Amino acid sequence: MIPREPPSETVENSAYRNHLHPWCIICLLPNMQRGVIARYRRRNHAESHLSVLKRLSPTFTYQIVFDPHCPLENQGTRYEQ
Repeated sequence: MIPREPPSETVENSAYRNHLHPWCIICLLPNMQRGVIARYRRRNHAESHLSVLKRLSPTFTYQIVFDPHCPLENQGTRYEQ
């Protein structure tokens, strides 16, 4: 059997996916840094995952944030001449 490679996600697809999933779970890191753990469409899904994360790794600090503005290329009005 030939193993299949997962489809590579382009930057455009990634930005569109981020735009559709505005609720983020972030991990607070030292020196005012943060890391996005996961993105969700609905807040209640993020809250459920957050409770699991807090039980599995209580030493880290996690937060849920709403990230409404993920810049999409070619977004807005296009003017053609």
